[in-house]
Amino acid sequence: MARTMLAVVTHGPRDYRLEQVPVPDPAAGELVIEVGTVGICASDVACWLGGEHFWGVDGSGGVVEPPVIAGHEFSGRVAALGAGAARKWGVREGDRVVAEQIVPCNNCRFCALGHYWMCQRHWIFGFSQQTPGGMARYARVPEQALLHTVPESLTEGEAASIEPLACAWHAVERGDIHEGDSVVVGGAGFLGLCILQLAKLRRPGQLIALDTKPARLELARRLGADVTINVVTEEAVAIVEELTGGYGCDIYFEATGHPAGVVQGMQMIRKLGTFVEVSLFSEPTMLDWTVIGDTKELTIHGSHLGPGGYAPAVAVLAHGDVDVRSLLAPAHVLSDFDTAMREAVRGDVLKTLILPE
Repeated sequence: MARTMLAVVTHGPRDYRLEQVPVPDPAAGELVIEVGTVGICASDVACWLGGEHFWGVDGSGGVVEPPVIAGHEFSGRVAALGAGAARKWGVREGDRVVAEQIVPCNNCRFCALGHYWMCQRHWIFGFSQQTPGGMARYARVPEQALLHTVPESLTEGEAASIEPLACAWHAVERGDIHEGDSVVVGGAGFLGLCILQLAKLRRPGQLIALDTKPARLELARRLGADVTINVVTEEAVAIVEELTGGYGCDIYFEATGHPAGVVQGMQMIRKLGTFVEVSLFSEPTMLDWTVIGDTKELTIHGSHLGPGGYAPAVAVLAHGDVDVRSLLAPAHVLSDFDTAMREAVRGDVLKTLILPE
């Protein structure tokens, strides 16, 4: 391997720089992945824009530890193995792999209870200095990371989509869909369309997609939505109530990342319904919480990362049960990162991909 590589390094909001950095060497128990493709996530967009969750207030209290190589939606091939790593993970050089986006500590209260995705330390690839991300030719995988193999049948774009698809799988699990349920997916972006396809596999009675863009709604119809509603030009709440005999939907997945999506979901969900919050927000949401308790007695679930979702994500991709290829834009090279990020910010495409160089 070369001694240095080109990488996208996060320094601050809208301050992502192309830099030459050292190629990582794996310590004992670690491995290095040669990155195939990396996707730009909604969280990458929110971070680039300066979201409070990532940068805190006045530059303190956020989750980002700059400078750090960006990117957590990546997969690739094993390029180097530290002592004991081959035995630990059952892999060898050249094997195709994907690491879960969180590297748990295995010592905190949450890890001890098996809830590793909520680890108190919470090192995420691309945001913590201890876990540099995949927007480079090579990425180091720490000893405590969680690794999964990737079949050769998947394209590079599909392999890079395993992480967000695993997140969608976890969200659908949280929704606990039963056959015949009325399900609404608010937001037909990449994550929302993955949720929609996975929800379809649970055989809901009605599967409804909401968005503001006609092209995305058309794609939602092709991917299995029974009904699509443009929330700009149509009365979404009234339509859902009519479709459900005046009750409202059984389950609502909030994947818009917009405060209006939360309010809309609370309005169109039935009494004793289930609301699953998936997306990230760049601004606070104002809501009369009476609807959650006294009015409807709702079940509210958050959904964070993709625990238990990697093997199922690989399986549905390999079997052709979920289509992500139609959601992927042509890839940009790493040195064209600014163009790629601005494309993702505008929402011109559903998933922007970057090829290391």
